[in-house]
Amino acid sequence: MSDFNNSLNVSASGLKAQATRLRHLSENISNADTPGYRRKTISFRTAFDANRDVEMVETSKVHLDRRDLERIYDPSHPMADEDGYFEGSNVDLMIEIGDAREAQRSYEANLKMFEMARKMSGGLMDLLRK
Repeated sequence: MSDFNNSLNVSASGLKAQATRLRHLSENISNADTPGYRRKTISFRTAFDANRDVEMVETSKVHLDRRDLERIYDPSHPMADEDGYFEGSNVDLMIEIGDAREAQRSYEANLKMFEMARKMSGGLMDLLRK
């Protein structure tokens, strides 16, 4: 049963990591038009869980994309400088939507793995009861 539990824990850590990634991608998409907003990124790393003797997935701290902000010409904008420009966000919607799709697929793969481990564990329990 320990291997089933380890499989469930690894899948759960993957689900959590992808959910965190999707949350930050959603924030980036919703703030694409917010002046001065910097894109948030996270990365994944492996973390060893000594209690369970298994490697899990963790997310890193949130990093802000330090690329230059887009300069937008709109003299009527309240944040425009004397030349009529203000700084928009550095979010590229095409990249965010592509990343969101990849995160969604990874989330679904982890969910499928979790369900398979749960079904196999349930099948084993049914066999042991007979």
